[in-house]
Amino acid sequence: VGEARPMRSPGRREIGHGALAERAIRAVLPDFDSFPYTIRLVSEVLESNGSSSMATVCGGSLALMDAGVPVKAAVAGIAMGLITDGSRFAVLSDILGDEDHLGDMDFKVAGTSEGITALQMDIKVQGLTVEIMRKALDQAKRGRLHILGKMAEALTAHRADLSPHAPRITTITINTEKIKDVIGPGGKNIRKIIELSGTTIDIEDDGTIRIGSPDSEKTKIALKMIRDLTQEAEVGKIYEGTVRKIMDFGAFVEIFPGTDGLVHISEMSRMRVDREDIVKYMPEGSTVTVKVLSIDNTGRIKLSRKAAIEENNEVDTIAEGKKQ
Repeated sequence: VGEARPMRSPGRREIGHGALAERAIRAVLPDFDSFPYTIRLVSEVLESNGSSSMATVCGGSLALMDAGVPVKAAVAGIAMGLITDGSRFAVLSDILGDEDHLGDMDFKVAGTSEGITALQMDIKVQGLTVEIMRKALDQAKRGRLHILGKMAEALTAHRADLSPHAPRITTITINTEKIKDVIGPGGKNIRKIIELSGTTIDIEDDGTIRIGSPDSEKTKIALKMIRDLTQEAEVGKIYEGTVRKIMDFGAFVEIFPGTDGLVHISEMSRMRVDREDIVKYMPEGSTVTVKVLSIDNTGRIKLSRKAAIEENNEVDTIAEGKKQ
C-alpha cells in the first residue's frame, strides 16, 4: 500500500482490516460448545492493488474450510467504488488502487450467499442517495455471488475431518453428581485417567468434560475410563456382568465398575434354584447377562438372570443342568 514504516507492532491498517475480516467471518463460525478450539487465522498480504481486507475474507474463509472448521457457509467480500459527476454516477466493482484514490467511495461488502455479514464505507462526498446505495448493494451482491462461485470450484464445504496434526477435543456431559467419582479422592481417579490415556481433561461444574489428544485411540481409552466411572444403570436394559458374591438368597452381580445389583434366587432360572445350584452354575467371577428390573430410591438395583435369558433366547444353564 506504499506505506514505509518500521516492522514493529501491527499498524492501523492491519488492525482495521483484521477487525473487518473478523466481523465478516465470525457470523459463520461454530459456537464453542460444538467446536471447542481457539482459532487463529493469519492472512499475509504480500502485494495489493485492490481490497486486501476483502481478499482476506475470501482466503480466510477457504482456509477455515480446508482446516475442517465446521463453518455454516463460505464468506466472500468485494470492495465497491463510486465516480460522481453532478447528477451522474457510476458504481464500480472490485476497485483498484487508483479507483480507490481518485473515486468518491470505498464500500466493502462481505457475506454469504444468504446475506451480508459485514459492511464498511468511506466516502469523499457529502452523502449518498438511496438510488446509489441500492445500486451499490445490488452490484455488490452479484459480485459476491460470482466470487463465491469461484471459491466453490476449489472447496464447496468444510472438510469432514480436522488436520491429522490438530488435537482432537471430544466433549461429553455427565451427571453433576458423578463429577466427584471422576475426580476421585484427592484427584486420584482423574490423575490415573490422564496418566494411562495420555490426554488432557477439563471438567466443568455443569458436568461438561472435554478430552484433548492428537490420538483418537488415546481419547477412546479416556472415554471408556470416564464412562466406567459415571455410567448409570437403566431399567429394562441388559448388561453383561460379573458375579461378585454369592448369598443364600441370590448373587450380587457387578454390571460395570463400582455398580452391582442383586439377582434374587427367584430370578435366576425358570426352575427352582438352591444355593448349591448358584455355586455350581454361577460361580463367583463368572460372566453372566442380566436385566435391570428396578432401581429403588436408595439406588439399590434389582437384576434378573431369567429375564435376560428369555429376551436374548439364551440357554438356561441352571435349568438344563438340573434336568441332567
